[in-house]
Amino acid sequence: MITYPHIDPVALHLGPLSVRWYGLMYLVGFCAAWGLGRLRASRPGSGWTGEEVDDLIAWGMLGVILGARLGYILFYDFGAYLDNPLEMLKIWKGGMSFHGGLVGVLTCVFIFARRTGKTFFQVTDFIAPFAPIGLCAGRIGNFINGELWGRVSDVPWAMIFPGYEAGPFPRHPSQLYEAALEGVVLFIVLFWFSSRPRPRRAVSGLFALGYACARIFVEFFREPDAQLGFLFGDWLTMGMLLSLPLGVLGIWLIWSAYRGEAAR
Repeated sequence: MITYPHIDPVALHLGPLSVRWYGLMYLVGFCAAWGLGRLRASRPGSGWTGEEVDDLIAWGMLGVILGARLGYILFYDFGAYLDNPLEMLKIWKGGMSFHGGLVGVLTCVFIFARRTGKTFFQVTDFIAPFAPIGLCAGRIGNFINGELWGRVSDVPWAMIFPGYEAGPFPRHPSQLYEAALEGVVLFIVLFWFSSRPRPRRAVSGLFALGYACARIFVEFFREPDAQLGFLFGDWLTMGMLLSLPLGVLGIWLIWSAYRGEAAR
């Protein structure tokens, strides 16, 4: 068993204001996406300007924050937030849904594409390789918060997480599994794939399929949300249920992209 590194969730205090690591992780993700986006836009023939990247990241930030919060409220704990609506505003405590954030980002991408004259998939293909950085940072934020821990386990790297809800049992550090698979591995695969010639929609499809596979795999090690539990038997979770259609969409996007390329 490995000792859980107790890290103060508050990174620093600025007078009455507390800056939490969880929020800083989102900032890291947005800044990294902006920097990499600017870098790719500067390459000859990219079809993007630096100002367009600035606007896209700003729209993306809005979509992620609003969509992820609303998604968590609707998918995971609607009753509790309905009883105490003010809790909806406390995003620094966690409670952000990837699938809700994805819907929020895609909505903003649609608006951005219409405003700039680009196609929807031209934008999603451009931004998809940068998303895993934010996913990795967000999962590290979950780990620091001591939330979204894994199932009880006796693996040598299991940890006892703080708080009475996790109990005095060693558990999988599933947040780190997700940071590695949804973040590091998916970023490497997408960045390599997107730097090579490929048909439109293929990068977006690979992101959708890659995330779905990584998330479904880790869900077998992650403790389901207490208020939901398992949706079926002792294996199906809400994370799996929401990821399955995303995986199917990813397969269809990749298939249709290469089918269209072959038909030319």
